[in-house]
Amino acid sequence: MSLTEQNISQLEDRFQRRITYARIALTRLCNLRCSYCMREEHESGTAAAMMSFSEVKAIIRALAAVGVKKVRLTGGEPLLRHDIADIVLMAKQTPGIEKVTLTTNGLLLDRHLDRLLEAGIDAINISIDSLQPERYQAITRRDEFARVKSNLDRLIGIGSVPVKVNVVMLRGINDDELPAFIELTRLNPVTVRFMELQPFDDHQIWRTGKFLGMDKIRQQLFSLYPEMEELQGSGTQYFSFRLPNHKGSTAIIPAYTRNFCNRCNRIRITAGGTAMSCLYEKEGVDLLQALRNEAGTDESRNEALMHCLRECILHKPEDGRKVKDAGSSAGTSMSEIGG
Repeated sequence: MSLTEQNISQLEDRFQRRITYARIALTRLCNLRCSYCMREEHESGTAAAMMSFSEVKAIIRALAAVGVKKVRLTGGEPLLRHDIADIVLMAKQTPGIEKVTLTTNGLLLDRHLDRLLEAGIDAINISIDSLQPERYQAITRRDEFARVKSNLDRLIGIGSVPVKVNVVMLRGINDDELPAFIELTRLNPVTVRFMELQPFDDHQIWRTGKFLGMDKIRQQLFSLYPEMEELQGSGTQYFSFRLPNHKGSTAIIPAYTRNFCNRCNRIRITAGGTAMSCLYEKEGVDLLQALRNEAGTDESRNEALMHCLRECILHKPEDGRKVKDAGSSAGTSMSEIGG
C-alpha cells in the first residue's frame, strides 16, 4: 500500500502525537543581526543556497499528504525572498493545507504586504524586541526601528489578518518595556507575546545572565496589572492574558523552561531542506537529496518525500529535553534551524 493510500490516522509518531503543523525556513539569510540569534559577521550563504520555488512546492505538497494542515513560513528572514507571495499563494492552493502564516522581522513588509494579503496569508507575526529606537538598534545591530514600527502600524491598521508581536525578553535590556508593549493591546486587536530566550544564539549572550524566565515575566505582569485576566492558553502560549477594556491580549511563551513535548504536533524544515522532528535534534532527514535523487514522475518524487517525512516523524523523540541534555544543536544560530 502506498503512503497516499494509508489512513491518515496512522501518520503519528511512536507516542501517538499527530503531526499537523510544519515550520518551513525559506532562507538562512537575514537583514538583521540580533544578539540572541546571529553574529554580526555571520555568513549565511547566498540566495543560490535557498530551496527553489519548485522544491518548496514539492515539500509542502508532501507535508499535506502526510497530514500537515498548517504551515508557518520562517527564516532567516522570509521576506528576503522575492517569491514569498507566490509561495504563500501556492501553499494556500495546496489541497489539505488549511492555514498559512508568516513570521518576519517586519523590515521588508512594506515591499510585500499587499501581495501577501492578495495571496491569502492567514496571520502574520512580527518580531520586535524593543519600542525604543536606540535599544532596538543595540539588539538588532541595525538602525531600522522607524521602518519596522511603521510597517507594524500599517499592518495593524489594515486589520484584515491576525497580528502577533513577538518579544524576546532579555534581562537588563528590555525587561522594563512591559508597559509599553502592553499599551499596544489597549487600542489594537493584537497579541503581544513575551518569549523566553533560547540557547540558539550562535554562542553570544545565552551564558551572560540575560535569560528571563516565565515565572519572573508573569510576576512582573501581575505586579504592574493586578486586574489582568488569565485566559485559556494555546499549545505554546502557556499563559494568556487580557486587561479589561483592552482590544488585544498578552501571552507568555516559555520556550525554554516548560516542556510541551507531550503535545508537540510540529515538524521543522530547515532552509537547507532538512526535516527536523525536534528543535534540539543534531541531525534530521535530507529531503532535498531524496527529491533530487528521484528522477521519476511528480508522483514518485512525492512518494519519496513522504517516506522521508514519515521516517522523520517516526523517530521524533518523546522528550526534547533529554535530547538537549544529551548534547544537541543548542548554540547554533536560530537562523540555521528555522525560527
